[in-house]
Amino acid sequence: FFFVQLVGQLVQTMLFYSFFKTMENKTVTVELKNNLLLRGELVAVDQYLNIKLNDVEVVEKDKYPQLLSVKRCFIRGSVVRYVMMAKSDIDTELLQDSCRRENKKEETGTKTQ
Repeated sequence: FFFVQLVGQLVQTMLFYSFFKTMENKTVTVELKNNLLLRGELVAVDQYLNIKLNDVEVVEKDKYPQLLSVKRCFIRGSVVRYVMMAKSDIDTELLQDSCRRENKKEETGTKTQ
């Protein structure tokens, strides 16, 4: 059971990784666990869901004036709470198909064990 749970977590991570790869060069807003909101162009994402942003702007400029000069940043995946994006940037069909495929893989993997 523990192995299946870990495999499920890996599948979910890879699904998010694949999705975020399709969002590269789009504008996203990232909310960190410390409540900081950063908006910028998604340049890259890796398998740990670390995020690189260009053209960064702080959403709450009054609250974080020390970050106004930041134009590029690297965000460790473990400190991300949310990633928000425009609805028009999301390919919902591709996302639904990916979820279905991963779900089928997961079901067949559990049946064989």
